[in-house]
Amino acid sequence: MELSLFLSMLGFLWVAAITPGPNNMLLTASGANFGFVRTIPLMIGIMIGMQVMLLMVAFGVGGLILLYPSLHLMLKIAGSLYLLWLAWKIATASYEKLETDQGPDAPMPFWQGGVLQLINPKAWLMALGAVASFSLAGDAYRHSIAAISIGMFMVNLLSGAIWMGFGAMIGRILRSRRAWKIFNLAMGLLTAACVLLIWH
Repeated sequence: MELSLFLSMLGFLWVAAITPGPNNMLLTASGANFGFVRTIPLMIGIMIGMQVMLLMVAFGVGGLILLYPSLHLMLKIAGSLYLLWLAWKIATASYEKLETDQGPDAPMPFWQGGVLQLINPKAWLMALGAVASFSLAGDAYRHSIAAISIGMFMVNLLSGAIWMGFGAMIGRILRSRRAWKIFNLAMGLLTAACVLLIWH
């Protein structure tokens, strides 16, 4: 892949990765509630999920979604329901803790970040757009997919670190129980609002 095409692809992926969405809302909430370091497994799960989804798009599943619009509709419904469930968990989290099924002291495990990608329409659109716009035909196809994978890894790592850092900074600023409840409620509402972006 030529450098100019790679840089264009990075620009596309960066805009898709850094803008608010389900992943970034979860990373911010977890960063605020548990700190930067304890949120790293969630970010790793998100990044692994994105890579798996990119490979699925590049080698066949993306074509099925484009061919059968009903699959896309089911994806949107499942993604919306999962986001609303996560929004509820964030909004009702106890003071200084983002509750998960693993217990009151545990941040969201990395596998939940990975699973979210498989039903996250924004992530699917990012992968579909990258493969459709920046993959090369013929013998260069696999090399271009590898370049897209590297680009996606780079932008997800940087944008994830920014959103986690933002959350961790907020976590240090918030001192009172009331401020934490307001923050978690706001993050829950923003996560729920991501559902509107799915259906726009």
